Amino acid sequence: MDRIHIFDTTLRDGEQVPGCQLNTIEKIEVAEALQDLGVDILEAGFPISSPGDFQSVVEISKAVREPVICALTRAVDKDIEVAAEALKYARLKRIHTGIGASDQHILHKFNSTRDKILEKAAHAAKYARNFVDDVEFYCEDAGRADNAFLARLVETVIANGATVVNIPDTTGYCLPDEFGSKIQYLFDHVSNIDKAIISVHCHNDLGMATANTLAGVSHGARQVEVTINGIGERAGNTSLEEVVMALKSRQPEFKLQNRINTRKIYPVSRLVSRLMRMPVQPNKAIVGRNAFAHSSGIHQDGVIKQRENYEIIDPQDVGIKESSIVLTARSGRAALKFNLEKLGIHFTKEELDEVYERFLTMADAKKDLDEYDLLELAGQQVERRPTHVESLAVSCGSNGAEAEVSVNIDGTNFKAKETGVGPVDATFKAIDSIMNKGIRLEEYLVQSVHGGTDDVGKVHIQVSKNGIIYYGFGSDKDVIFATAKAYIDALVKVI
Repeated sequence: MDRIHIFDTTLRDGEQVPGCQLNTIEKIEVAEALQDLGVDILEAGFPISSPGDFQSVVEISKAVREPVICALTRAVDKDIEVAAEALKYARLKRIHTGIGASDQHILHKFNSTRDKILEKAAHAAKYARNFVDDVEFYCEDAGRADNAFLARLVETVIANGATVVNIPDTTGYCLPDEFGSKIQYLFDHVSNIDKAIISVHCHNDLGMATANTLAGVSHGARQVEVTINGIGERAGNTSLEEVVMALKSRQPEFKLQNRINTRKIYPVSRLVSRLMRMPVQPNKAIVGRNAFAHSSGIHQDGVIKQRENYEIIDPQDVGIKESSIVLTARSGRAALKFNLEKLGIHFTKEELDEVYERFLTMADAKKDLDEYDLLELAGQQVERRPTHVESLAVSCGSNGAEAEVSVNIDGTNFKAKETGVGPVDATFKAIDSIMNKGIRLEEYLVQSVHGGTDDVGKVHIQVSKNGIIYYGFGSDKDVIFATAKAYIDALVKVI
């Protein structure tokens, strides 16, 4: 079978997102995770852009040995020289240089002509080959470029030493048929195209990044440029997890292999989200919180009968333990029965019908139900959770916060007082000093239920231990108290 090369640019294009900048230590942590994931090429940064970026490329080159380490440049000699210097410790190294290919860029960005662009491109490709054997050339804004000129540009850079040619839809302008046809045009009109790998780098401005990337692959591209969680400039880049799982799910059509260990996708997604302080939208394909969650009664019934009825991907294939059957007012009897039986509670059909009516009333009032609500519905006495927040007092100001918490564990109260940078941090630390679970906080999300300053706040928390994710939920008009409840809810599940 044919091979597809996975080029990850999370640490370059992804890190350009405002508010997502990483320090060198964090970049190394992500780079090592990407190496474990199995990416072929890791674009580590744009060395000439800042001393910090230069140093990050140097340190990543030392720390990561398996993927090719790639550094971005403009078609400028000094850029290329600095990139070569930054890559000096890399075992496998690539310089990624390039220039604009569309008339929009040629006329209005470079104030130049097509012929001069061809000259600069030829020089940049040849100059980069003086430093490395692996040179990638990007034809920026190829999505809007004239195909005939783009073919001339691709042919020119291959003739001058480019081993990979990147065809980016820089502005996310193309539709899939259009982009696929553009790649096909190049294969039909570039005489030396067999001397290089054609790569595609698509942006998501119209929501077409993954579709355009797959269209490019269908027409001969053998490298895809992607980011974890689809992060990147403006609306983002092509998502690694979407492309990899599309290729895997549609293996009979594509017949393409790659080196990605898909069971590590979700943990790497969480790492990038946490370090870059960029939450993953709940309905994000593959890695969103709801990607394998079912709340509709019809869907729940189908999944319980056979997972494949409503899931084309096994959640374990991407590192998620199992699907979620979420109990809400839209859930049916099958979901209620399924969750009750997980607690060891069995009802006859007639008994279940009666419990279901009470379940709907409770679900309308509480929105989301947990195991204790089910025990109550089943007629078992549950006055308080075995482990719950008994009380919480928080004081905060410009110099930080202090939280005093009392947690009841099986009838015994345990108290702790801790300080933190804010009320949430202080609350977490106080609870940690009591529970001592040794976990890492992965996600903390607060949502308003109805709106208004006196609304009920719903808190969603994810924590991890030994690579396993645990969820916690809490709600209260006091959002800090809801936070404490959610944190406890997650911690009691940690093994």
